[in-house]
Amino acid sequence: MGNLDSKIALVTGAGRGIGRGIALRYGAAGMRVAVASRTASTVEAVVSEIKAGGGTAIGITCDVGDQDQIKSMVRQTIEAFGAVDVLANVAQGFGTPSEPAGSPVVTPLENYRDAEWEHTFRTGATATLWAMKAIFPHMKGRGGRIINFGSKWGIEGYAGTAAYNATKEAIRALTRTAAREWGKYNIRVNCINPVIQTDAMESTAKDRPDLAEYLLKMTPAGRLGESYRDAGGLALFLASEDSDFLTGHTFPLDGGYTIYG
Repeated sequence: MGNLDSKIALVTGAGRGIGRGIALRYGAAGMRVAVASRTASTVEAVVSEIKAGGGTAIGITCDVGDQDQIKSMVRQTIEAFGAVDVLANVAQGFGTPSEPAGSPVVTPLENYRDAEWEHTFRTGATATLWAMKAIFPHMKGRGGRIINFGSKWGIEGYAGTAAYNATKEAIRALTRTAAREWGKYNIRVNCINPVIQTDAMESTAKDRPDLAEYLLKMTPAGRLGESYRDAGGLALFLASEDSDFLTGHTFPLDGGYTIYG
């Protein structure tokens, strides 16, 4: 995948789940990694794991719902490493600031709370935009890779998760727009729609075992995805020179669940 050794990556939501898998995979590939997430303890755990494997990493505590913290996150990465080659926007909040949740709160559209809608968008599409704008001046003169995250739920219009669906589709539209506008600067912008076994999915499976069984049944690969192996692998490819001719696309990382005719 070209030479990724010593490339610099900033990964949000890297304290757990998909973000953690990507950060660890980047570290194992020799990339220097800024591990960003809201909880200091999980950030430091991932940093320690990367360093234990011989990699280089720093930890940054960041709530992506706060634009000033996003700007600080980018500034700290630049101060530590001098540049950023890859930005992976993985973080996403659920619930409300006063009542956070580990996964989308299933609510009928007519009863959807404004506070949940606003928090979901602020930590999703808006936070993704904020991070992209903050990183742009540092990529403009040297090129770079931006990897955003959508969801198959947005494509399907999954019932009960209107805010999550809408913010993930907004992220896909933002990805396409940035790919067109920033291609001339050699900035490649792509999106991943993952079906990955995470803490949030396991939590949902406990409440909805029928949903977990359905997902597995409808996945031709016969298994759910893994954060390090699958999300990390695709994110590594999209960070590499081998993906230089790909931009503006959404990659369904789902074992064939959403095969389109």
